[in-house]
Amino acid sequence: MIHDRLQLFTGNANPELAASIAEHLGTELGKCMVKQFSDGEIYLQIQENVRGGDVFVIQPTCTPVERNLMELLLMIDALKRASAERITAVLPYYGYARQDRKDKPRVPISARLIAALLETAGADRVLTLDLHAAQIQGFFDIPVDHLFATPVLMEHFKTPNVPDMTVVSPDAGGVERARAFAKRLNAPLAIIDKRREEANVAEVMNVVGEVDGRHCLLVDDLIDTAGTLVKGAEALMEKGAASVSACATHAVLSGPAVSRIEESCLKEVVVTNSIPLSEAAKSSTKIQSLSIANLMADAIRSIHEETSVSVLFI
Repeated sequence: MIHDRLQLFTGNANPELAASIAEHLGTELGKCMVKQFSDGEIYLQIQENVRGGDVFVIQPTCTPVERNLMELLLMIDALKRASAERITAVLPYYGYARQDRKDKPRVPISARLIAALLETAGADRVLTLDLHAAQIQGFFDIPVDHLFATPVLMEHFKTPNVPDMTVVSPDAGGVERARAFAKRLNAPLAIIDKRREEANVAEVMNVVGEVDGRHCLLVDDLIDTAGTLVKGAEALMEKGAASVSACATHAVLSGPAVSRIEESCLKEVVVTNSIPLSEAAKSSTKIQSLSIANLMADAIRSIHEETSVSVLFI
């Protein structure tokens, strides 16, 4: 059944992206009031009729993570109680995705908890982009459409046809992602073997693959403090790489990330606007942001019209 009314709402996480998605869809964002009491509690009210509507809530759970997550949950609950026919939570960035397993005693599986919260709030399906671990889809008992930013990022690197390019995975876990890039760019693949002693601290151990004299492209799903990225770039240059660029879907860029990138040997770092850039990142000479609005809009349109989304899974 094709739903008659497509409605988009957003919180305060990334209103620019939401507005751009609405523009691509030829519609406007729904009116929603979000306020905060003096003690920090969030007050939210949907300010238009959503009864029987096919509603999409666009809200990446980026910094401040807890506030943006709470806005999303409250909005879903409000829409459910206002009799929306179907509610799709659109998370261009899925916070807590890195905590997807119990790797130490007495720790939570936070990514699973977020999934449970979204379902409990009343989400009927989820649309997300480049999950840190694809198996997070299995934490949900509702449909999940998992998109990839590969076509957006690929377009940027396809234009300057570099015959001596090597695609590099910054760790063993990202090999599949890097291999997909390498295949489409018709480039060889290399892997950085690293050992992480603690969170946000990475030590590069070895480079597997031929990088001497090559223009290397580091491919990852997100950049947090940029420690892994910068150390990886240094290791590649030490192995004789001609240059090192990088791309990632999610520009978390916390702490010293921007200054590290600016002071590094990296030629450029290409990210998407799944997370809004800080002022420091916007003024960086090395960081470039590409828009995923068209990709997300196409997926929302396909879900609304009940057509296949698989053509976007590249």
